[in-house]
Amino acid sequence: MTLPTPEQYFERIHKIVSQLDEMNVKIINAMKKNGPRNLQKIAQIAGLKYPTTYSRISKLEDGGLLATWAQPNFSKLGLSRAIVYVTPMAGMDALAREALKVPGYWLRVTRCMGESNGYFSIHAVPTANRQDFQQYLDHLTVSGIAQNYRIYWTGEQYTMVPNFDYYDAKLGKWRFEWDGWLKKLADASEGKAHKTGASWSMPVETAEFDERDLVILKELMKNGRVKLAELAKIFGVTLPAAKYRFDNIKKRGLIHEYVLDILPYAPDVSDLYEVRMDFKSEAIMKSRAEILSTLPFVLNYTPLRGSNSLSVRVYLPRGEMSNLITLLSTLARLGVLTNFTCVWLDYTTIQAQTFAYKDYSERNGWHYDNRVYMAKLDGMVENMAKVRGEAAVFQSMSPITA
Repeated sequence: MTLPTPEQYFERIHKIVSQLDEMNVKIINAMKKNGPRNLQKIAQIAGLKYPTTYSRISKLEDGGLLATWAQPNFSKLGLSRAIVYVTPMAGMDALAREALKVPGYWLRVTRCMGESNGYFSIHAVPTANRQDFQQYLDHLTVSGIAQNYRIYWTGEQYTMVPNFDYYDAKLGKWRFEWDGWLKKLADASEGKAHKTGASWSMPVETAEFDERDLVILKELMKNGRVKLAELAKIFGVTLPAAKYRFDNIKKRGLIHEYVLDILPYAPDVSDLYEVRMDFKSEAIMKSRAEILSTLPFVLNYTPLRGSNSLSVRVYLPRGEMSNLITLLSTLARLGVLTNFTCVWLDYTTIQAQTFAYKDYSERNGWHYDNRVYMAKLDGMVENMAKVRGEAAVFQSMSPITA
């Protein structure tokens, strides 16, 4: 692999910054307000012509600055979301990563460092098999793959678009107003109810759905702007029939949210973190969640069930991380937080897939079999023991350190 020159490296950073001009900011904000599918409506909200809007969105997507997808409402599908941290035994890193995928109900697996040195993963497991899944994770420690693990059952994830109120499109610069954010988080009223907070602690009834609905949700997870004509082609039906099914999926609430994945800062000089924030009370948590959703470095947050805690995804320019720690530490000192932890996520190692739609049948529901999963895991451990060593795979250095 050929390393980029320093000139190419900084050109890549400049390219990301330069694409966030005033027109693109208007388009992104319009997509946030209206969703990513109706480009005519997006153009109208942004005050731009349709061809201009279409061309700019395509360029943002082709340049890797913008991706869109739909997040299913997993609770209504009979699935429970979980965040798992695994610390592997020495030499078992690769095996631990693959072990997290064996049950098939994983969504993301990423290398992490911090409170847990190993892997951070997100899963959507059949609600009826939550205990089985925890038993499977226990087997990781019993089999000698992992030193330990932690699992947090979560509510649905709430995703933000960077708040461009803190962005100067003409200068291509973001403002980080840490003093102001600290004041807001410290002084927020505890009585303010979050608009989506009602579902955090209340059970959600499973909606009606079938296998075709799951296929459509899978396609929307891959691309939130997938065309209805493409969905019609998958099932061999007419366009009106595909639209009717898609509209019914929306009516039944099977789509939790549309995600606009945007790079507000160049990845070469930025870092990704998962921050757990433990609050003094549920009221404090909900009021602060409202404020967190307005901060330009917060990508999403997820309530952790059974606690007054949020798992917050943070993406920051590297030089601002110290200020984030100062902010969190001060909130703890003021009594807003009882504790917090920060885990660094290596975004270059992210592995992702859609949910396990193939493991569902209308006759039997979700299929989950720990006996099969554990037998496969034991086989992986046995094969690992037969191999004395495997070739190490190292990543190329950045030109900054070359």
